[in-house]
Amino acid sequence: MILGTKSEAPKTRGPVDSRGYRIFRVVNTVVLIGVVVVTLFPFLNIVARSLSEEAYIIAGKVSIVPRGFDLTAYKLLMSDALFWTNYRNTVVYTVVATLISIVLTTCYAYVLSKPQLKGRSFLVGVALFTMFFSGGLIPNYVLVTSLGMKNTIWAVVIPNAISVFNLLVMKAFFESLPTELEEAAAVDGLNTYGILLRIVLPLSKAIIATMVLFYAVSFWNSWFTAFLYLDQQDLLPVTVYLRNLIAGATSPESTAANADKVQAAATLQAVTIVLTTLPILAVYPFVQRYFVSGVLLGAVKG
Repeated sequence: MILGTKSEAPKTRGPVDSRGYRIFRVVNTVVLIGVVVVTLFPFLNIVARSLSEEAYIIAGKVSIVPRGFDLTAYKLLMSDALFWTNYRNTVVYTVVATLISIVLTTCYAYVLSKPQLKGRSFLVGVALFTMFFSGGLIPNYVLVTSLGMKNTIWAVVIPNAISVFNLLVMKAFFESLPTELEEAAAVDGLNTYGILLRIVLPLSKAIIATMVLFYAVSFWNSWFTAFLYLDQQDLLPVTVYLRNLIAGATSPESTAANADKVQAAATLQAVTIVLTTLPILAVYPFVQRYFVSGVLLGAVKG
């Protein structure tokens, strides 16, 4: 035995990538880059159109770089007090509707996640039935009107308070939670509401953040419900305001009195998309880290 020498451990070689796997990685990278380009290009084009002159847009010369920088459409919207009123309405409707939807969806999903609940199959069936069938436009209008909700915020936030898809995702998430946690909490003296508030909800931040994003985007972009149930201009959301502005600017009845609107008609749709997308883009980074985990945990039962 020779002192002072160290025995060298055999070097371990990592797994050698096969030729097929290397080809897969290259193809996968190219496909994902293509998806990013296809997804990003339309948005950049919309932003460029919103900042370009009408003549360049009509001529089809606007790609992702603005041509003939023009802010006429933005000035038209920003100078109108009704625009800011409707924008405030959109914020209020979105916040209130999202809060109501999260509370109702969470409670309903938590109930459906209990297999020992009597009548659980019936409640699941009711939810699934409404996912594929509805009463129709006219019966819904008659119902909302007869309940006295027309021209109120409740006509916007109540009819679509629960999305069955979101309900099923959250139900699957609650079913994936260990039942031992709730049993231990029950032994410690917590009732059903205490278990939900102090045990289940703190463990459900990811799925709740995901549902907040889903509902907020849905209510923020919604316009038909308000268009149907709201008659007063000062109650409309900004999506309906911009829809009316586009319709008015592109109608044959446009005269020289609103020449600015006619000039900006080609950019109004682009401005609409930009202004209604910016708030969601500003909020998304704060919930993005919960988004993937929330959807995966809610879609796959552990």
